[in-house]
Amino acid sequence: MSIAVTSSTPAVVAIGGGHGLGRVLASMSYLNEQLTGIVATTDNGGSTGRLRQNHHCIAWGDLRNCLSQLANQPSVGSLLFEYRFKGDDELTGHNLGNLMLHALDQLCIRPLEAVNLIRHMLNIGPKLIPMSEQPTHLLALNDEQQSVFGELNIDNMPTPPAHLLLEPQVSATCEAVMAINHADLVILGPGSFFTSIMPPLLVPSIAAALTNTKAKIVFVDNICHEQSSANQLSFQDKINYCERFIGQGRIDYYLRHGSEYVDNKLVQMSLESPNQPGRHDRQALQLCLNRILSLMVGQASKAA
Repeated sequence: MSIAVTSSTPAVVAIGGGHGLGRVLASMSYLNEQLTGIVATTDNGGSTGRLRQNHHCIAWGDLRNCLSQLANQPSVGSLLFEYRFKGDDELTGHNLGNLMLHALDQLCIRPLEAVNLIRHMLNIGPKLIPMSEQPTHLLALNDEQQSVFGELNIDNMPTPPAHLLLEPQVSATCEAVMAINHADLVILGPGSFFTSIMPPLLVPSIAAALTNTKAKIVFVDNICHEQSSANQLSFQDKINYCERFIGQGRIDYYLRHGSEYVDNKLVQMSLESPNQPGRHDRQALQLCLNRILSLMVGQASKAA
């Protein structure tokens, strides 16, 4: 069930990367331009990692993934965008969408312009903004203060990072900060906790915007445990980790998979997709997020 889109429709911002963010954006895509995704750009694996190593560009993979999940219906354009080269040459394993975004980036002044060109080609309404338009990598420090470089290595750490940072530190895409400043609701997650949800929060002006925005913030938990050290974190540990950067008590609502339960902060429902175990069902996710929007409206009415 979606809410009618009018001039007073809430502005919603979702932050993360990869499959999780794409699923949230697809579930709320009826909001069109009232919905904005702020996408992590620190991936260093696969086709994206090869492009970054050779061309010192931002990570395109999570942006491409979100664009693909937002494409309204299969088309020649969307099929081409997801095509992965096979064979045994230098193109093998590359995703055509990544190459298209990289090529457009060379023709445009800004990476955001490349993303917008693909958005329009695929007839996508919601906005997608890279967290930064400057290349950066994720860096972790373990308990012995030894550095671990890059998402792939961080995901393979035996214990959760003691500290995360960006190397080099970069500035936020200005449109990302503006979107948070004007948002009514901000969604964090689901997704790989350290390598999808956390990177945008490490950009100082994004963290500051989340601290100061009047928007309510909801954290969406994963359906199942991650294949990384994040599986050692409790739900509250994740909340505490996020709030190191955006301020204690800043997260207003929690959305979790489980038997139905709703109070003034927690919305818990069966969220798992029947066709893709371990992933959120888009309709169920939309229902839960709309319930949180309804809670917001109800609390605002009582306050008035």
